[in-house]
Amino acid sequence: MKPVTAAIWVAAMLVGVQQSASSINIIVDRSSRNLSSVPTDLPQTVEFLDLSRNHIRQLNKGDFKDITLLRFLNMSWNSLEEINPETFLDTPLLEELDLSHNKLKNLSSQLYLLHTGNLRGLNLARNKFLTMTLGSEFSSLVKLERLALGAENISVGDLKNIAKVKLDTLSLFLEDELVYEEGSLKDGYAQKLQIAFIDNQINHYLVADALSLFDEVELMNLTGGYKDLATQLSERKKIHTSHLYLTNIVINWLDLTHYVNVVMSTTITHLTASDVAMKNLPREDSNVTETSKMKSFTARRAVVMSFFFSQKAVYNFFINMPVESLAIVETAIIHMTCPNTQSPILQLNFSYCAMSDTIFSSAKSPETLECKNLGNLRKLILVANNLKSLQLLSKRVQYMSSLQHLDLSLNSLVYDGLSECVWPSNITNMTLSSNGLTDSVFKCLPKGTENLDLQNNQVSVVPSSIFKLDKLLSLNLNANRLRDLPVCNGFPILSLLLLKSNSLHAPTVSKLESCPKLKVLDVSYNPFTCTCALRYFRSLGITSEKKKSNTGVELLNWPHDYYCSYPEAVRDATLKYVLIPEVTCNVGLLAATILCPAVLVIIVVMTLCNRWDVPWYMRMIWRWTRHRARRQARPEDLVGVEFHAFVSYSQRDADWVQNSLLPNLQGPAGGLRICHHEKNFVPGKTIIENIISCVEKSRRSVFVLSAHFVKSEWCHYELYFASHQHLARGSDSIVLVLLEPLPQYLIPSKYYQLKSMMERYTYLEWPQDRAKHRLFWANLRAALQADLPNAPVEELEE
Repeated sequence: MKPVTAAIWVAAMLVGVQQSASSINIIVDRSSRNLSSVPTDLPQTVEFLDLSRNHIRQLNKGDFKDITLLRFLNMSWNSLEEINPETFLDTPLLEELDLSHNKLKNLSSQLYLLHTGNLRGLNLARNKFLTMTLGSEFSSLVKLERLALGAENISVGDLKNIAKVKLDTLSLFLEDELVYEEGSLKDGYAQKLQIAFIDNQINHYLVADALSLFDEVELMNLTGGYKDLATQLSERKKIHTSHLYLTNIVINWLDLTHYVNVVMSTTITHLTASDVAMKNLPREDSNVTETSKMKSFTARRAVVMSFFFSQKAVYNFFINMPVESLAIVETAIIHMTCPNTQSPILQLNFSYCAMSDTIFSSAKSPETLECKNLGNLRKLILVANNLKSLQLLSKRVQYMSSLQHLDLSLNSLVYDGLSECVWPSNITNMTLSSNGLTDSVFKCLPKGTENLDLQNNQVSVVPSSIFKLDKLLSLNLNANRLRDLPVCNGFPILSLLLLKSNSLHAPTVSKLESCPKLKVLDVSYNPFTCTCALRYFRSLGITSEKKKSNTGVELLNWPHDYYCSYPEAVRDATLKYVLIPEVTCNVGLLAATILCPAVLVIIVVMTLCNRWDVPWYMRMIWRWTRHRARRQARPEDLVGVEFHAFVSYSQRDADWVQNSLLPNLQGPAGGLRICHHEKNFVPGKTIIENIISCVEKSRRSVFVLSAHFVKSEWCHYELYFASHQHLARGSDSIVLVLLEPLPQYLIPSKYYQLKSMMERYTYLEWPQDRAKHRLFWANLRAALQADLPNAPVEELEE
């Protein structure tokens, strides 16, 4: 599918998807169905119809009479020879029409266009047109924005019937033997002219007219002829074109550098090369013109077709170009050198490449030399690369004294909080979204930052002891791990705070008192706990809606995007409409309501217990339970037991199990024999059989609890079988390890056994403080320790 057609149908799909929620059968695809005519069973609601790649030879009146809502029609790659003048009489809403790759023969007699006055895109390329003489019906297309044509002969006056049509894009798909009369394009007004070549048959009169008449010119599908084009450019005294595009081309390195140097010597201000295949790349530096009228150069999706060349020579050519803006995007370059002299570049964009932390630097033993020749750079965009160290990036840009905007989103950046960051002082806009940054990032930020984007990271708290960001105006912490509102001690003039999609259960409204300049706050899509602790935040939302908030804060997206996640009775209810009774939150009133009946009940219970000697029975039961808990395992209880424990965990927590749990329980560190599925499940058996076997051969079962655990179906089975084994042995055979906080309301109802266990038994919590890890492992090993029979032979051999 050609670029024009592809763009049309992508737009159609997007519009269709947006409306699919309220309509059905909007998009109908009948392409490649071996059809010889327009189907008669099309739904009346269709708006986007694809009949491409069939064998339809003609369109008749009434073919589309039942689909009056039609807006996009693709009839490309058929065998169309004739279209009835009244074909589109019943489709007044038609906006996009693709008739390319057919057998239409006369551009001056396309009378069906008289009924398509709403058209915005028309593609007639790759037909059998001998001349490009457009009929008078084209003058009726007053809304047309995109027109694609092709013919063997183009003469003066051919385009006069679209002289008053203000096109955005005029596309010419050239035929094998093009005959072009100089000046033929003067009647075709368009912002951009696209020329698709075949076999490098470049018509210099056509190119000359393009450069003298159109603001933007795009040359497509070239594989040669660049020297002639460069010569033509250099010899022209006046060039009207300001934007020149080269698309889907194959080019030698010498031709590329020569052509770029020539363009920089003309009045063309913007050069863009997309989908470029480069051959014969250099082994030494290429010359770059020192002065240029060109303001920007962009390379997109460039690939190399050479195996042996100097990457440094390639990088040096581009970074030393005398332009204001340089962009190399969606290209697998891993490094960029530093300019040889102080560069005039104001903006650099290396998005969606493969840049590493060594960018701009050079290794000179025994140290790394940082770049000092980008002192004029104001904006640096490094989105979606392989950057990993925020501290090293600060060193890479430390001498860019004019840098104001820095975008490092969609990388793998982290900061250890130990090494000092050395950012240049003028950075005001910092984008660090979608990285792996934690709370320590606030120690590694430019002091003059005004707008900071940290969304989609791992920030759990904003440290109150950080150095001040006195100029910070907006802070984006969406999609992090915050559990409460941050204090603004470090941001005295903060006015915009975004905290969407975090882990805030009951935001502490009083913390907003530390944010005197805050005007806009977004806390939507958080798991709110609709209990007493949320009363003040709910009041803030209601007063914000009425514009009467004492803090003067506007709560974005209130009330529609604020829902309760707990208790179950009000889950998914909107905060604004959830009633939190005063009696449940007022301690005095609650005490008066509960205490009096409670005292009466206690008196009655104590009287009954004393009469029936209940205390004596309770003491006996307690002693028996203590005896059972302390009783050592008898040898007969250990018959068939091969392992100290079977470990059940979610595959999402496998890293912690493999790197922390097993090394501290097995081997020299723990001396225990542990059974887990990655090592001890027997191939050939079903998963259920393996689970039962491992539980029966293990003295205890250890369950690593997390949010991932309760979402795993297999973990549910393992817990089920272990609980039955627990009842059968009559011993305390289950050990719970809490890897992260797991509130009861997050546990699905099918895990009722887990809820019961967590209420009745003490569980071990994994401490975040490293100093407590040793005690944690000691307690866990003590809970699992037992004298087991000798290990199986195969395990001893391992």
